[in-house]
Amino acid sequence: MDTPGGDTLFARIGGQPAVDRLVDAFYARMSTLPEAAVIRAMHADDLGPVKDVLKSFLGQWMGGPPRYSEARGHPRLRARHLPFAIGAAERDAWMLCMTGALDEVVADPDLRGQLAAAFSRLADWMRNRDLD
Repeated sequence: MDTPGGDTLFARIGGQPAVDRLVDAFYARMSTLPEAAVIRAMHADDLGPVKDVLKSFLGQWMGGPPRYSEARGHPRLRARHLPFAIGAAERDAWMLCMTGALDEVVADPDLRGQLAAAFSRLADWMRNRDLD
């Protein structure tokens, strides 16, 4: 996801260290917010492996190194999530956690808004239930 002028979102957010903080903040919310219990239940007790996957995916998605694809191949996000029932409630819980993480990690309001809009589109696209 390049931004005008050739700067990547990855560079604008602060590189992999900021992506890592974003993912850690996201999963901290998912593990503690009652509203996120519906998506926390979809994960194993140990979140370490899934955190690593999301860190590499988001880094690549934001224009950083292609670590995700090098390790796991094409993202195929929707196909990888088909085993999980993802409807409006799950989408909204995911966005609640990600919006909070963005608020915590991303100081630039323009960048935060740009990322929130992109994440919202992505979260809605991941739905495989309640599509009417």
